Amino acid sequence: MKDNRSHMGKILTGLVLIASLLLQGCGSGLFSVFRPDIQQGNHLDDERIAQLETGMSPEQVRFLLGEPVLRDPFHGDRRWEYVYYLKPGDGQAQRRRLTILFDGAYRVSSIEDSGLK
Repeated sequence: MKDNRSHMGKILTGLVLIASLLLQGCGSGLFSVFRPDIQQGNHLDDERIAQLETGMSPEQVRFLLGEPVLRDPFHGDRRWEYVYYLKPGDGQAQRRRLTILFDGAYRVSSIEDSGLK
């Protein structure tokens, strides 16, 4: 009888060990939860932003950065907002806002960059 209990105990210990190893493979911790990255808005590349200059046309800005997330209808389409947000599943959120202002001749008059925060 003792032999049978000892054998069952070894089997149970082995099963627990195998289960814990399998669960460990599912994440960084024993019972960790996968959190996907959340990305929203325009990806703002530093190299492309560095190419922006006052005097550029809307077409040139669109070529460099793509379509803006928001065009301000109250300023006659003369204010474009590019917004980027990234929340890595296991890290700190990053935000960036780039505002392009156009003058009366629809040329870039001002560039406001919040930088990566």
